[in-house]
Amino acid sequence: MGPKKPSKEVVKLGGKIRALRRRESISQAELASRLEVSASYLNLIENDRRPLPAPVLFKLARVFSVDLREFVADDDARLVSELLEAFSDPLFEGSALKDADLREFVATSPSVARESLKLYRAFARSRENAEALAQRLAEAGEENAGTETLRSPSEDVNDLIQRHHNHFAELEEAAERVYRDAHLETDNLQQGIARHLARAHGVEVAIVRSTEGRGTLRRYDPERKILHLSELLPTRSRTFQMAHQLGLLDARAALDRLVDDEHLASHESRALARAALANYFAGAVLMPYEPFLQAARSERYDVDVIGRRFRVGFEQVCHRFTTLRRRGSEGVAFHMIRIDVAGNISKRFSASGIRIARFAGACPRWNVFAAFLTPGMIRLQVSRMPDGGTFFCLARTIQKDSLGYHDQQPVQAIGLGCRLEHASELVYSDGMDLMSASAATPVGVTCRTCERPDCAQRAFPSLRQPLHIDENVRRLSLYAGASQE
Repeated sequence: MGPKKPSKEVVKLGGKIRALRRRESISQAELASRLEVSASYLNLIENDRRPLPAPVLFKLARVFSVDLREFVADDDARLVSELLEAFSDPLFEGSALKDADLREFVATSPSVARESLKLYRAFARSRENAEALAQRLAEAGEENAGTETLRSPSEDVNDLIQRHHNHFAELEEAAERVYRDAHLETDNLQQGIARHLARAHGVEVAIVRSTEGRGTLRRYDPERKILHLSELLPTRSRTFQMAHQLGLLDARAALDRLVDDEHLASHESRALARAALANYFAGAVLMPYEPFLQAARSERYDVDVIGRRFRVGFEQVCHRFTTLRRRGSEGVAFHMIRIDVAGNISKRFSASGIRIARFAGACPRWNVFAAFLTPGMIRLQVSRMPDGGTFFCLARTIQKDSLGYHDQQPVQAIGLGCRLEHASELVYSDGMDLMSASAATPVGVTCRTCERPDCAQRAFPSLRQPLHIDENVRRLSLYAGASQE
């Protein structure tokens, strides 16, 4: 008999409706009239005493001119998870805040919850800036150290990508238009892009010696209209960099609109977002949506086979998997993470619903960390989160292109995964007993938010349970089992 499945929690949307109504200064009676329901029935909905019918939901979206995704429960769950992680900061040590408190907070005041999270991020960045500045002062001497504010725009860009579910229809359409108008072909893509750059934009592509610009892989001269590419770039990377530059030129208007986002608060954030979106465009050119989706389905998401078919690398294929969210033509909903050997997360996105750490170190039991033990080999894992959610995950190391013998070659790991119910669609699940309870590895988000007391890899005590240390007992970890009397 299999493990008992956790009961599905009833989605409460009354607080969201009430918050939207108050934001627009609309009375309950007026909104009820627009929705063609009685005021008493709307009152019951707002107090979560009646479910929200689909027809009323569609009318609400029209009345308030909001995307239906604002009512998606997964977004609430993600916000609760991020708030829980924020409140696990030692700053709140001793707080009696419970999960139920945060869920109610998000359900009734989602806008305030988001602003609270924004406030915590600002605090965390300020603290990091102060620590980094203190380190610089200690190393260089106060009189020689700069005092400029260190910025971290990557979180702004990650949030932009998550808000769009890592699918930018405008860039997909622009890439498909270029592919069609330039008569591009996968087997001869590099020459085709070079030809289109010359004909449409008057841009010449030049391969330069590594000694002419050490450390620079791509440089565009807008006055002379020359795109310089380093000889150190392998063929597939040259093609990608050419497509990136094509995006900056051909999809400029679309990029301008996308980076004109109120959440991109700084010039650095907008510049990084533009680079990330140009990379998105490049991926869409190298791996056109429909042919790529068909290949993913027919080859059951075999990364190596698809990578060779489209002449791209492991990371590019994994990233493209996460963008297959076109309405009516979706692929498997994946999450993706990229880390280095120090555990720094440099890329993350979740459409599967799995929670990925934002403010602290990720759980070391995740197979993306184990990938460093077997470089180049794919590691598989069935991961069970504390809330009962189960995911099928694969991970493998990647190595960046070498800049020469004396250059350090950084190694990173890519983690890719989906909900367990979609695992059979992936070739990697063949031969695995996915339903076996013993096959699942208990995984958390961070040590501070994980309530499992028996983990030998626990690095910090959980803030979810009281800490009890017995000086006469030593377990595998100082905090393993310490919360149980």
